Amino acid sequence: MRGFDLTPYRRSTVGFDRLFDLIENNARLQQGDNYPPFNIERLSEDRYRVTLAVAGFRTDEIEITAQQNLLQVTGRKDEAQGGDRSRFLHVGIANRSFERRFELADFVRVEKADLSDGLLIIELVREIPEAMKPKKIAINGGQLVDINGKDRDAA
Repeated sequence: MRGFDLTPYRRSTVGFDRLFDLIENNARLQQGDNYPPFNIERLSEDRYRVTLAVAGFRTDEIEITAQQNLLQVTGRKDEAQGGDRSRFLHVGIANRSFERRFELADFVRVEKADLSDGLLIIELVREIPEAMKPKKIAINGGQLVDINGKDRDAA
């Protein structure tokens, strides 16, 4: 996706700037480092799980920051803490610091995070506010009915 140009689409659409920025930023980030490896699962319609392989990191070395539309996971290894590496014949377990960012959709929040057996598991849930949910509008001043068929008070 390195050579993909979104300029023609930007000229013929209105209000999709954020989407195009996400696509372009994602293409740039994928060219970089792919550490630590991760999985993203969809558990249900409004529940997600992000799992990162962070072997060798303790809970006090990992920071999770959730902002509007952004989840940032940072792992900081103290380089002085590494000790004498001259004893090792082979070092294959990565113990380097990292920063991984995930763009989140609107109304997605972090529910909880657990670190176990070298896997950092972050549970996400999408909670759409009641005012933002779709609703059916009755014609001629009847009752309001939401999309699930429940009656609402007419305003």
